[in-house]
Parts: sequence; C-alpha cells; structure tokens
Amino acid sequence: MATVESVARAIRIVEALAQSPAGLSETARRVRLPKSTVARLLATLEQMEAVERDEDGRVYRLGPIVQRLSSAAGGPAQLTAFARPYLDELTTVTGEAAGIAIPDGFKVHYVDQTEAEHPVQVRDWTGELIPMHVVPSGLVIMAYWPEEQTARYLSRDLERMNPNTVTDPTQIRERLAGLRIRGYEWVFEEFVEGINSVAAPVLERNGLITAALHVHGPAYRFPGDESEEKIGEAVAEAAYKLSAALTR
Repeated sequence: MATVESVARAIRIVEALAQSPAGLSETARRVRLPKSTVARLLATLEQMEAVERDEDGRVYRLGPIVQRLSSAAGGPAQLTAFARPYLDELTTVTGEAAGIAIPDGFKVHYVDQTEAEHPVQVRDWTGELIPMHVVPSGLVIMAYWPEEQTARYLSRDLERMNPNTVTDPTQIRERLAGLRIRGYEWVFEEFVEGINSVAAPVLERNGLITAALHVHGPAYRFPGDESEEKIGEAVAEAAYKLSAALTR
C-alpha cells in the first residue's frame, strides 16, 4: 500500500511540473504534501530522469524520460498539428510569418512556423530556444507563471541581445501586468534588430499556459499601416480559438 501511495504522489508531482517548472516549496503547495515528502520524491524522480533541475539548481522541470514519452504520445507534434490551421489563418490575415512556441525551463522553444508570401522573409526560428524576456511568446508564458518562478527568473542576470532588449525587472513586471489585461504583447526589435513581433497565450481550462501564438515580420513593414491593437487582437483571437479547440 505504501508503494502504491508513493507512486500516486510521484505522478501528482510530475503532473504539477507539467503545468510549469517550480521550486520545492511551490511544488509542495501544488500537490498539497509536506516539503520533506516532496523533496524525497523529487530526489527519486531526478535519479530516474523523470525530472531535472534548471541552471540554478533550484527549479525542477520535466526530465528527458517524460519528454520522450510525451513525444511518443504526440507532444509538440500533436500541438503543432492542432495549431497549423490557426497559424495559416494568421498569416493570411497579417501577411506575415506566424508561429507557436512552448515553455522549456527558462527558455521558450519555437516548434512551428508558417511562411509569408513576401519576397523578403524572416528566418524560420523553429527548433530554437530563446530567453523568455526577449520575445513576446516568452513574455506571454512568463505572465502566467507562479510568482515564485517569475521572481527567480528576474533575479538572474538577464541576457541583452541588443541595445533594445529590456532587462530591467521592474519594466518587465509592468509589461507582464499589462499583457494580462490586453491579452497580447508586442516586442519591437528587442530580440533581433529589424524584426517586430506580437504574441498571445494558449491556455488550458484551468488558466495554465500551454503555448503562445506569435506573428513576426520585418520592422519596415510590420505592423505597417495596420494598428498594433488590431493585429494584437487578431493574434489573441486565434490563440483563444486554439485554446478552445485543445480543451474540447
């Protein structure tokens, strides 16, 4: 009976970390177990590569075994299959490349991208891992993190990609607050000079973040004559529709 109970608790921990990476205290809070119990189970799960720690050693996330099982069962490939019609629609509406990204520890992982018909294209970022604070998809994901996780991210030395990159924690927190109200966020040449982008959240029924949809294009033409608000709302609407399709 004790073994069965331990397995059940370990599964609860894995499910909790599937929502988003977390430290020991936050994980214990999510699964409603004593920290000592959670610490013991996390140590076992880490030995089995079911969980792993991030760069600072204090935050746990899903490990390679769970990620391989997820891929075998569909994982990002299944998500991109669901998302593709919405990306195509966004490209048609905006005339620019659209993509979808998922969280991967303290970075955002671009998993798919459509192409626009313009002769001048932005590069395909599929497969890239990018710091959360420099792209709108990352900011969107951060906006739905638990406070403990946001504070830990912002306490680190934040990478500056170019002079436009915002690295001040107070400014980033202000952006996250505004993002939660608007439902989308713009980034202007903060990751790559000459590229602007906007993203919106894909959410589960319980309000947890699953992914982010984004559109990006050369700064000289995007957003162009269209208002930032109109494009942002179009991305937010597509993300809302995808969220609904995934939770049916």
